[in-house]
Amino acid sequence: MSSKKDSDTQKRPDSGFSRRGFMGGVGTGVAATGLLETEAQAQTAKTMGPAAVPITLQINGKPFKLAVEPRITLLDALRNQLDHTGAKRVCDRGTCGACTVSIGGKIMYACSILAIDAQGRDIRTIEGIAPEGKLHPVSAAFVNNDAQQCGYCTPGFVMAAKGFLEKTPNPTMEQVEKGLGGNLCRCGTYVGIRKAVLEAAKTMKGGRNA
Repeated sequence: MSSKKDSDTQKRPDSGFSRRGFMGGVGTGVAATGLLETEAQAQTAKTMGPAAVPITLQINGKPFKLAVEPRITLLDALRNQLDHTGAKRVCDRGTCGACTVSIGGKIMYACSILAIDAQGRDIRTIEGIAPEGKLHPVSAAFVNNDAQQCGYCTPGFVMAAKGFLEKTPNPTMEQVEKGLGGNLCRCGTYVGIRKAVLEAAKTMKGGRNA
């Protein structure tokens, strides 16, 4: 004697479709798609290193060809291979600003970007902000206001101040303090530094009294 379950089974047409089968198919499809994408990425990705690879850096308007391991930072490439020693290696952790440079018009820490990733971008260091034998207005203002002592942080502060004044040409003292908050001076010459930036702002035709 047939059970009610057998009777129901006989009445239902076999559509060949089930929720379990659908979900299994979707999962398999997603996995397959991800696998295909991963394989495609692997085929198109360009592996570089670990040995030194040739790169070209555009620094202060001039191209420099060199060979670096992909792990080398822009700071180490500048100092150790290109003799651009203005940017200083101090914390090497992107916290003090002693290695500040301009990359593509943006103020950045050279210790926090790989040299290989800086290719094709306009890199400006303190060595290139003024004609040889002359001081940039920011550098001159630092001298006038005794805004340096040991000098290790000074190049980074000058670069940061230059970038700040290009975006804020008429700052107040409070704006200067905030704008240079990413740079540290272990000698504590902050008062002189801030005064120097205000003087440079006036010299650069954008100053106001704080």
